[in-house]
Amino acid sequence: MSPRPVWTLAYALLATLLLLWVQSLLQGSATTETVPYSQFEQALADGRITEVAISDQTLIGQLKEPIGNKTRWLAVRVEPELAERLQAYPVPYSRVIESTWLRDVASWILPSLVFFGLWFFLIRRMLGQQGAGSFLNIGKSRAKVYVMRDTGVNFADVAGVDEAKQELMEVVDFLKHPEDYGRLGAHTPKGVLLVGPPGTGKTLLAKAVAGEAGVPFFSMSGSEFVELFVGVGAARVRDLFEQARQTAPAIIFIDELDALGRARGAFAGLGGHDEKEQTLNQLLAEMDGFDTGSGVIILAATNRPEILDPALLRAGRFDRQVLVDKPDKKGRLDILNVHVRKVSLDPKLSLSEVAAITPGFTGADLANLVNEAAIVATRRHADSVGLADFTAAVERIVAGLEKRNRVLNPQERLTVAHHEMGHVLVALALPDGDTVHKVSIVARGIGSLGCTIQRPTEDRYLMTQAELERKICVLLGGRAAEKLMLGHISTGAADDLAKATQIAREMVMRYGMDEALGCVSHDSQRGAPLPLNEPFLTPAPEPVSEATQQKLDAAIAALLAHNLQRATRILQANRHVLERCSQELLQLETLDTQALKQLTGDLVPEPA
Repeated sequence: MSPRPVWTLAYALLATLLLLWVQSLLQGSATTETVPYSQFEQALADGRITEVAISDQTLIGQLKEPIGNKTRWLAVRVEPELAERLQAYPVPYSRVIESTWLRDVASWILPSLVFFGLWFFLIRRMLGQQGAGSFLNIGKSRAKVYVMRDTGVNFADVAGVDEAKQELMEVVDFLKHPEDYGRLGAHTPKGVLLVGPPGTGKTLLAKAVAGEAGVPFFSMSGSEFVELFVGVGAARVRDLFEQARQTAPAIIFIDELDALGRARGAFAGLGGHDEKEQTLNQLLAEMDGFDTGSGVIILAATNRPEILDPALLRAGRFDRQVLVDKPDKKGRLDILNVHVRKVSLDPKLSLSEVAAITPGFTGADLANLVNEAAIVATRRHADSVGLADFTAAVERIVAGLEKRNRVLNPQERLTVAHHEMGHVLVALALPDGDTVHKVSIVARGIGSLGCTIQRPTEDRYLMTQAELERKICVLLGGRAAEKLMLGHISTGAADDLAKATQIAREMVMRYGMDEALGCVSHDSQRGAPLPLNEPFLTPAPEPVSEATQQKLDAAIAALLAHNLQRATRILQANRHVLERCSQELLQLETLDTQALKQLTGDLVPEPA
């Protein structure tokens, strides 16, 4: 129902004056007749006009005796000199007023209207591109409001993050049954922050909360608060919380909180940051206001908690910080069971095998894996999706798309074959190494001319010094094979060298795995946020002296050189196996686990 208009005394007075003015115009036009000037002048000479009113353009005379219902005559003025000349001719004469008011008004109104219209069009178009909308709504919150049936997602659709799901289920239960928790004095947590790597299901958990809570759910991205105009972000924060309080109990979800809650003082002096700080200050004030019983819970998600403002993370604002991490093997199996509901699977397929070959995959990666496997099966016109399709999908995601149209000359193919088999033989010769699933000299991705797929068979949460050195040794196996078998080295080991150097640097500088340097971490500022009074672009001071830095560089180089010699010794002891496997790889281009077992039966392992 539309609101009734509010009538004031000013409106009533204005309407009365307008009515009286129109009435006077109508009465005047009804009793006045327009006549030629010559007739008006003759009436003056005859004495039929008793009174004359003179204006700039007209003469109005009051008739002595009314003619019909007309009591006044109106004539347009004529210059006296012209009137004297015209009186000599026996014709009536008068002056016509040329109306120029429309032209006069248009001469200054139309340019103004054109200018205003063009300005309004450009501003509306710019605001539309920015997503700001109308001027009247620019300070309004654009949060999407969901109720229970809108999202189509509930907790049954979320798998692999059982601990995080349990925390959020408790929050939902708190909103549904506050009396059960309040009987012992507990109160609703103000905020829950979901923290985790990209693709682990933080936004999906929020959608599940919206589907389960049964209360209004306001969803908005952190970047939607900050707008073109100063003060809009703070206004939108106020409007969002006001809407939530009016419909309390309610849940507010802010996705990508780091776009809004970055630490204040960052990028100081670069300009354009005051608006974000005003928005953040308003958010802090709303989350810690005087009304503690409003029944509004804040739910936020971010994958960069280290850059958030400390005031945002303190207790009383985000009371709970829930880690949504990459799933383990059981979690991956549960996630796969969710995503294969609408996929026709081979009855012989065991999803536990797929979960075993996908360590490190997030929920989004597994969803993409299921889709890629279905595409591979569709491409080969299969009736169902099997393990081979999932294996091909894993290779597609991990190593990239095959580039069979990238033709290499014979010398390049020979170099790539020896390089990849160098990785394989070193990995097979080292004790307790990861399984080699496939080796290929088919180009993949952007710059890879071949690939060796070696994936762990179980989840690992820490690594020993020996395991890290094995990784370096395997990475340098390709360079060692090129030097040993062909007598030259190539640019194909660039990525291997970068990875091996990074591992060696971490071992020496971060993990304290060099005996000469001792158990000292020389990388203390890694991952730590910079001080709030320093801009992020200011380079951090070196944490070590120049002499210590030289020792660190020497230790890293020595570690790499030692493992390169180690890989060379392994390949030297298995030179005949390396040559045989390289020739087979040149012919077949791809070798799987079974083919490698047959070719490397006489491989000499590294002595323990």
